[in-house]
Amino acid sequence: MRRFLVKRRRALALSGSVLAAPMIASGIARAAGDWPNKLVRYINVFPPGGPTDTLSRIVCNQLSELTSVQFVVENKSGSGGNVGTEAIATAPPDGYTIGLYTIASQSIAPTLYAKLPFNVEKDFTAIAMMWSVCNMLMTRLDLPAKSVPELIALIKDSPGKYSFASSGAGTTPHITGEIFKQLAHLNLLHVPYRGSAPAQQDLLAGQVDMMFDNIPGPLTLMRGGKVRGLAVTSLERHPAVPDLPTMAEFLPGFEITSWGGICGPAGLPPAMVEKCADLTKKALESAAVKAAFEKQGAVAFWMSPADTAAYRAADEKRLAPVIKASGAKVE
Repeated sequence: MRRFLVKRRRALALSGSVLAAPMIASGIARAAGDWPNKLVRYINVFPPGGPTDTLSRIVCNQLSELTSVQFVVENKSGSGGNVGTEAIATAPPDGYTIGLYTIASQSIAPTLYAKLPFNVEKDFTAIAMMWSVCNMLMTRLDLPAKSVPELIALIKDSPGKYSFASSGAGTTPHITGEIFKQLAHLNLLHVPYRGSAPAQQDLLAGQVDMMFDNIPGPLTLMRGGKVRGLAVTSLERHPAVPDLPTMAEFLPGFEITSWGGICGPAGLPPAMVEKCADLTKKALESAAVKAAFEKQGAVAFWMSPADTAAYRAADEKRLAPVIKASGAKVE
């Protein structure tokens, strides 16, 4: 009799779970339809003060305006963006923790790092693209080189003497520096930091000699007379600094750009993803964001969730041979 009662309780519990499943799914769908109805946490995977931080705050401020709900930027840096990226991957899939979808941890890291704490194909939901930026090569003001050819000659005259900073191993500033070394056949020391802001501080202090960085940061420093800008990494000259040559003008084939988007953990409700993508599109189309992006030298670059995921995958495939040829590897 006791065995019968135990089996009956288990059967009732199981049937209750089965009946509850549609109710839970229905609840998630309703919650997704109401999204956002409370504070949204946006994880920027790099420290405060850098280009991704500035651009993320511009977009999040506009999303807050559009929804009357706070989109709060939380900086979680380390390991070239991988620490914050892992935090996004392990967040609850409810739409209230989203973050930066970046070329560094999504398209470069899978090739550069021997091991990652996340799977770029399985652990994320791509939501939308936000911006595209090229990098700029800048040097400290007292470095005796005023052009890319002069800089190459200076480094070749003293192999191993000069250094370049980056915002972290696996970031586009790092890979851009490795491409520079490879194409110009240079012996140049790489000094990684936890983000652009601390790297820029050491450049200004003369602790490192040069740095490639997403153009918003160098543009501000160059306009303030604090660094010397030498070239941009896009194939065409940048409208914000039309007098600066491209790296490709001296080293044919030199081209790399950086992008940033929004993602969340795997399993986000489709209705929430579509709504966030649409809101991001509206934010990027606003006059306030357009003006702020133009000032920072960034280009609004919206894509749908599906296209964003496809772009990430294509960029990983495109950059893999470049990274392998550079010899860069992080164990």
